[in-house]
Amino acid sequence: MASFFGWLRSNSEHYLLVAAHAKLARTLGSPPPRAPKGLREIFWLRIFAPVYALLPWSLRSRIMRAMPGSHRQTWAPPPRSRGPAV
Repeated sequence: MASFFGWLRSNSEHYLLVAAHAKLARTLGSPPPRAPKGLREIFWLRIFAPVYALLPWSLRSRIMRAMPGSHRQTWAPPPRSRGPAV
């Protein structure tokens, strides 16, 4: 994933996962992940993740479909049924 979209997807997945862990830890009363350090982590965890969570699924889905990557691969349709299998 050397492209910009690969980098964006990789970072998004990582920091959304960290944010989900922090939310789950708050809910269950267990120790959260460490606090963000540096501007990069602060941006992804304090700005990107909360804004992403506020977006409606229809908008998130359109954004993901517009970006090149493996999530755009389509599956082959199932084979046509030729009657009972037995």
